[in-house]
Amino acid sequence: MEYIQIAGCRKPVSRLMKGTDYFVHDSYELVQNNMDAFIAIGGNSLDTAHIYCGGQSEEVIGRYLEDRGNRDELVILTKGAHHDQHGPRLAKKDIAYDLSLSLERLRTNYIDLYALHRDDPNTPVEHIIDALNEYIEAGTVQAIGTSNWTWQRIQEANDYAQRAGLTGFTFNSPNLSLAKANEPFWKGCVSTDEETCKWHEEVQMPLLSWSSQARGFFTGLFTPENRENADLVRVFYSDANWERLRRAKQLGEQKGLTAIQIALAYVINQPFPTCALIGARSEAELSSCNEGAITKLTKAEMDWLDLTADHKQ
Repeated sequence: MEYIQIAGCRKPVSRLMKGTDYFVHDSYELVQNNMDAFIAIGGNSLDTAHIYCGGQSEEVIGRYLEDRGNRDELVILTKGAHHDQHGPRLAKKDIAYDLSLSLERLRTNYIDLYALHRDDPNTPVEHIIDALNEYIEAGTVQAIGTSNWTWQRIQEANDYAQRAGLTGFTFNSPNLSLAKANEPFWKGCVSTDEETCKWHEEVQMPLLSWSSQARGFFTGLFTPENRENADLVRVFYSDANWERLRRAKQLGEQKGLTAIQIALAYVINQPFPTCALIGARSEAELSSCNEGAITKLTKAEMDWLDLTADHKQ
């Protein structure tokens, strides 16, 4: 397992991050087995959120950490300030409510990586950075970041933080995958485009990608004719993505890997620090992800997979 450093976080962060949006009390034994297997391959970071499974995801993680006594060995990324039925929730009181409840559920007194789940362009970045820095100063949060924010808003926030002598965002968690999204998977979500990648490369901000394997697009279970999964059709079905899948299969055959392992390697081999959030639920799937994550791809291979080389011809 490889690791990256995120400014503010006191532990190295495994490049595979365990997705937990299926963690519920009724499947606690499965969660224990999944987490133990993930740790066994060197994984130490997991992704959750205030809203996942109606709060059960954080509760189950807290139960696991207490049972295993390994809180200080793991890196927890949790997210708050998601909108509700009334609209955006980025006020200071919203952040305070979500973070307080997350700490209680997780049975911990600190969060390694705390991200704002959604943005509200009508909320000034000054108010947001000021509010989050109170938790950094108190030691409640080690590092702050974003999920589903544009790079322009992140830069604006960090410019303010620098002027004010405060701590800015040190990581970003949008979608990044070899398959490019036609439209947001959920309203308000952000997928990484070419401009965002260039910005990440320039500032070297770590990117923690959700749906890093395009929700199973590269598994081989889907074809242009199979349109049973309406969300996958809507978001990832395109001629360009089918060509990316074909190339991932071809390169995988050359390297003794599957297309989905190549797709994961694509996320890990970006010219800036990255982690991939994965949904693997079995030892075999975890092993497959680990093999993909340690696979090295050249820039030429990356460009060819992403069709970038085609555009330069």
